[in-house]
Amino acid sequence: MKLVYTHPNSIVVAQARSSMELAGIKCIMRNEYASGAIGELAPIDAWPELWVTNDRDFERATLLLEKSHAAIQEADWKCEQCGSVSPATFDFCWHCAGER
Repeated sequence: MKLVYTHPNSIVVAQARSSMELAGIKCIMRNEYASGAIGELAPIDAWPELWVTNDRDFERATLLLEKSHAAIQEADWKCEQCGSVSPATFDFCWHCAGER
């Protein structure tokens, strides 16, 4: 098992876990409820963690996460069909379902 991702917000880690599972990568979350230990532990040691269960999936999981983070950094886009602006993470227009 290898650690592939950690973040202070468990919702962000859960979203990464969902992306992994959709891609067929088996993984588990650790430290999901460890925030109560902050004070006894350093805050970073209590962050939720995402671990891939099969070491062979580590590289593919890392690439998937990098792709997801790159999409977040992209600018929003304007639909050519209706002119509505959709977030960079959307592949289809939120308003008319037109393709990006």
